Amino acid sequence: IYKIMIAIVCCLLAIPTEAQTKAEKNGWRLGMQSYSFHLFPLTEALDKTQELGLKYIEIYPGHKLGGKWGDKVFDFNLDAQTQKEIKELAASKGIKIVGTGVYVAEKSSDWEKMFKFAKAMDLEFITCEPALSDWDLVEKLSKQYNIKISVHNHPQPSEYWKPENLLKAISGRSHLLGSCSDVGHWRREGLNQIDCLKQLKGRIISLHFKDIAPKKAGEKEQHDVIWGTGILDVKGMLKELKSQNFKGVFSIEYEYNWENSVPDIKECIQYFNKTANEIL
Repeated sequence: IYKIMIAIVCCLLAIPTEAQTKAEKNGWRLGMQSYSFHLFPLTEALDKTQELGLKYIEIYPGHKLGGKWGDKVFDFNLDAQTQKEIKELAASKGIKIVGTGVYVAEKSSDWEKMFKFAKAMDLEFITCEPALSDWDLVEKLSKQYNIKISVHNHPQPSEYWKPENLLKAISGRSHLLGSCSDVGHWRREGLNQIDCLKQLKGRIISLHFKDIAPKKAGEKEQHDVIWGTGILDVKGMLKELKSQNFKGVFSIEYEYNWENSVPDIKECIQYFNKTANEIL
């Protein structure tokens, strides 16, 4: 009977779980950018991430924790006990906190605090927009703590709104430094998102991934839409990332239908997995 039981256990272990998508086998990790749920405390954002079947989350600095922590927020001022409890809460839902961002340092001396916090939270990367004068410090700390710096591209007047600016800042520096490619912001700035990905080949650490609506007269910004239904050519972007042999985190940043975005995000995930299955 023991032999039979062992055989059954071995068979069960050999069955690929539903979560082992072709994308994951290729090193593509689909996760949540918690800003998508900024109307809700982090405790609820983690519940929604679990409901979506996602195993990774990038938490924005300032996300209110909720639950027993009330108005405490996710940032480098969190005490060690709360840090530990938040990690445990995420782990209990099968979720790993992989990064935080978008972080903008108020002063240079805050960088050390941020890296210490990231190390204590077992983060892989800090999504940020460093001051141009801070790059020597940021590179030194990145190497010291072995934490990647993933530079986000907010629209102008951000220093990093176009890839050339980031590449100029990190040229000749450690490959721990690279891009958090926000594909929607590029297009909203009139850039071609696939060309931008090509420019950053070898330097993409993570993405704020999305699809956006066509530009309408009188609209200030093209809002997010379900992936595959907008103008960003999601399949084309994924093909480009495949050709670059990209491995890393796609953070879903869905900035629309704020109060009830889970159904839309479910469709985005389905589209991502279906497309990844076709092209990988």
